[in-house]
Amino acid sequence: MTQSANRSLPHRLTDLLEQQPDGALRLLPGVHPFPDLPELEPLALLERFKTGQAADFARIIGQLDAPGNPLRGLLEGLRSVAAADPGSAFPRALLFDGARLHELFRELHAHVMEHPVWRHPFFLRFAEGAFSRDEFLRFALHYFNQVKNTRQCVALALGRFHGLMPLPYGVLNERVSELVQTVLAQLLADEYGVSSAHPEDFADLRGVLDSVTHMALYRRLFDGLGVPFAAQDVPLLPEVADNVLTQRLVAGDPAFTRLEALASVGLGMEWGVPEFFSLLLRGMVRWAWRAQVPLTREHLSVFIAHVEGDVLHAVAVMLVTSLLVHGEEDVASIKGATNLLMASRHGMMTGLYREVFAAPCPGLADIDLEPRYRVADRRIEAPLRAARREAEAARLAAPGYGARRELPFVFL
Repeated sequence: MTQSANRSLPHRLTDLLEQQPDGALRLLPGVHPFPDLPELEPLALLERFKTGQAADFARIIGQLDAPGNPLRGLLEGLRSVAAADPGSAFPRALLFDGARLHELFRELHAHVMEHPVWRHPFFLRFAEGAFSRDEFLRFALHYFNQVKNTRQCVALALGRFHGLMPLPYGVLNERVSELVQTVLAQLLADEYGVSSAHPEDFADLRGVLDSVTHMALYRRLFDGLGVPFAAQDVPLLPEVADNVLTQRLVAGDPAFTRLEALASVGLGMEWGVPEFFSLLLRGMVRWAWRAQVPLTREHLSVFIAHVEGDVLHAVAVMLVTSLLVHGEEDVASIKGATNLLMASRHGMMTGLYREVFAAPCPGLADIDLEPRYRVADRRIEAPLRAARREAEAARLAAPGYGARRELPFVFL
């Protein structure tokens, strides 16, 4: 993107980006791990993230073998406890077999990251930054409904792990359940901005009720676009509502297993978030530069934060997920759960494309979807239809949502 199209453009836009002598745009330090993001082609960006996540996982897991590593010490301590219980499967957990753990990661990571949702036409078009202010506003308002509801499915999944659940770890059953709960609680703490670890660090009542949640961070975008608070909440598009309900059902409905619940809020969400938030961020900064709108990193902080923090989240979720994997059936269950989440997200982005750009957009059923991404059973159908009927009509952008027949999934 060169400056020749508009000689009045500044060489630097707030604290976000600046133009190099060769005309290229470059993000300022601290905005994104890829300073060349504004000029990086979207598909190259996705590939760079995919490769980087694999390297990050290998690096962090490799550190487990280092003497004095705190996580290694924790796991070895638990294995010593389990050694006294002949019935415990903990010493044989994937965590202690680096080769098998890496193979599981590679298989699941490839399955998630090769899904067409991450190359959805909305992400690719928005990433160019060639949209109008009205189109930007429509996206920001409607996507906010997704952001406001995401964390609730994590809470639903967390509530399914407890001391009475069956596990093959004998004396360590409750401890393993607690490890899963802790990782999910950390995800929630990040979403709600309440990460205090010690009682003496707890905020006062004002701090509890006024914590910097991801919803609060997102509202900073509206500040940058001049949208008053009273105009920031709009009814949900049907496709956004479907995605919200699908997330809640897979995480909390007893029709789905605990492993599926964990996979839906973990691997089905954490691996893809940095990629598509980077595509959205790319589009926003390119638009701000073209339109000379002085957006700052504070206005875009929710997108910046998701890119920076979700690498560690993704690795932590992978580790605790491996504690629940005992065979190929479990791997298939994880893939099935992520398929549901990725299909509903694809449907949401298709609905957003039509709403934001007022143009047609193919859905999953309209493309040649690989069989591995088709939903193998119809457990989701009845609960989703029931949830649609129970949805508050006043919170929906279109009438008749409860009787909606179309589903965002492609079944086998």
